Amino acid sequence: MNAARKNALLTVVLAFVAMFALLAGCSSGSLSAETTVTSTAGGTESDSSAESVSSGSSPSTTASPSTTKVVPPVASIAATPALGSVDLSPVEPISFTVDKGTIDDVTLTNPEGKVVVATIASDKKSWSVGEVLGFGKTYTLAGTATGTDGKQIPITGTYTTVSTDTQTRNTVNPADGAVVGVAAPVTVSFGVEPEDRALIEKNVSITTTPAVEGAWAWVKHDDGRWAMDYRPKEYWPAGTAVHVEAKLYGLRLNASSYGASDLTSDFTIGRNQVVIADVNSHDLVVQQNGQTVASYPASFGRGSDNGDPELVTRSGVHVVTEKAEEYLMNNPRYGYTNSLQRWTVRISNNGEFIHANPDSAGAQGNSNVTHGCVNLSTADAQAYYNSAIWGDPVEVSGTDVNLSSMDGDIYIWGMSWDEWKAMSTTP
Repeated sequence: MNAARKNALLTVVLAFVAMFALLAGCSSGSLSAETTVTSTAGGTESDSSAESVSSGSSPSTTASPSTTKVVPPVASIAATPALGSVDLSPVEPISFTVDKGTIDDVTLTNPEGKVVVATIASDKKSWSVGEVLGFGKTYTLAGTATGTDGKQIPITGTYTTVSTDTQTRNTVNPADGAVVGVAAPVTVSFGVEPEDRALIEKNVSITTTPAVEGAWAWVKHDDGRWAMDYRPKEYWPAGTAVHVEAKLYGLRLNASSYGASDLTSDFTIGRNQVVIADVNSHDLVVQQNGQTVASYPASFGRGSDNGDPELVTRSGVHVVTEKAEEYLMNNPRYGYTNSLQRWTVRISNNGEFIHANPDSAGAQGNSNVTHGCVNLSTADAQAYYNSAIWGDPVEVSGTDVNLSSMDGDIYIWGMSWDEWKAMSTTP
């Protein structure tokens, strides 16, 4: 090899060596080492790359992204019934309590914006409605409470009551201000048969002055309605003041019926008048306070003589329930229709009346010829009519057929006190 070619080869080798040395000096270590840094300050990828290749630096540690933990309020509301409830009775108790907090303020408003009367407890941990609601309305609850952690929570929701067509009318008798006889029953009648009798009984009460022993019982009346009837153990004392109260508004009678209103009645027991009617004596005797004030010749039902029980004047305590100066009587079975009678006093719903009947004048005082009524002369019938009031007792005796439920709905004195108590709501 000549000298020129050797010099050229040497020059190439030295150039490669110099290039290799230059590359080694720029790498700051192994060519295979790489580090990735994640910035939590929002730096770009190019910024991180620049830091990673800084001369003489160590590989950086990757940092976790920062997060903020949200802690919920500690206070909570427990409502009874639950917020959003529908088909509630207008008298359903409504309340709520606050756990781990206190009430700031809260209102319940009706659809017209009127605020319902309600109470916040003194410790501000509970709230309750203080008045009855209306039928067919949605009420809105709105307010706030603050927890023990200082955080406030909303109180929001609605309550909806049963529709207006569920309202059911009920009645009480005697009416307010009435003056009635000493055998008068007290009747609270219902528009539908109540499903929960115990609930009804808790909401019906009677107060008397002076105190009088008595009891309620459930009776189905002639008009088909169920009722709570009250009678005293003995006849009412004359002058007794009676107060009846039936808190039936909104009270559930059955699944589709609720009481339309509360009922009250304040009435008075009048003078003590008792009629004594011994069929075999053929007399009608009127007593007041145990003393005879009138005695009228009478004729009673002839059934005891001819064996027809439909023509027997029933034995037992009847009650005066109706009066009319003129009354049309009908009994096609025995041959009369629209027979005009005067000075009539009804004593049962089986067709028994005390009334004038001139046609039987010859039998009055000596024999029984009627269809079951008590016949008097026109003058005597008018005199008795004028003395009688609703609720007076008429004590009939001397026949073999007793007054019973078959003879109408006011037969409460046709059973003994023990029998009445046996069907009482509160034995």
